Amino acid sequence: MKAFLKNGALKGLVVLCVLVCTGGLVYAEGLLPSDIEISSTLDFYSDYVWRGFTLDRDPVIQPGVSISAKGFTYSFWGSWDMDNNEGGQSDEIDQVLDYTVGLTDVISISLGHTFYDFPDSNTYSKEFYLGVGLTKIPVIDFPLGTSLTYYRDYGDQNNGGGLGSYLSLDSSYGYVLFEDLGVTLDLGVHFGYNRKLFISGTSGYDAGVTLGLTLPLKDNLTMSPTISYAVPLADLEERSDGNQDERFYTGVSLAYSF
Repeated sequence: MKAFLKNGALKGLVVLCVLVCTGGLVYAEGLLPSDIEISSTLDFYSDYVWRGFTLDRDPVIQPGVSISAKGFTYSFWGSWDMDNNEGGQSDEIDQVLDYTVGLTDVISISLGHTFYDFPDSNTYSKEFYLGVGLTKIPVIDFPLGTSLTYYRDYGDQNNGGGLGSYLSLDSSYGYVLFEDLGVTLDLGVHFGYNRKLFISGTSGYDAGVTLGLTLPLKDNLTMSPTISYAVPLADLEERSDGNQDERFYTGVSLAYSF
């Protein structure tokens, strides 16, 4: 029964994201109040890498839908192993509630909560986060999007919780290749500090870089192929602890909003 519910929820989310991303629900745009926004993503990755951990070495599909209004955003997101050659239990369903407020044209603050559900293993975890975001570097007026986010997992370890913290520094830059077509070359850089989150050691680090393209397909619909490189450090790469390896992985994302 649990497997049916899990597969049903993930398949339903995939179908919904396909409908949104292909314009199947575009008729609803005119019916929505002006202060409500709906967006959807449908991602495919060769590996599932999260905060330096390779959670799945099989290809995965990761659909997500978000509804936003008055600074609040509710997101429903999933990850689904497409091959399961490893026999792992990496399928995941997340629910995120976020509130973001802009302090200035450049600075914003976000506060949110994530509930992680791992139905294959009947485990779950919970996490609060607080973040500060910049849309550009103010002094030189350079459009480098940067965020610093602190995550605190308070889930019971007996139920699958991490009971640790994580600090993430992320920057992104989009260079316009073809202005008329709206095509951009995108660069993302990440550095994270792990404090006892799903590791038995004291701390771990991870770094990563992503290079991709944003290709507009039609109004409000884009496709983004990417290639990424993830590097675990300290306790994350220790054989007696995280036992993680650095790796390249690829992906493609469809994103639609209305």
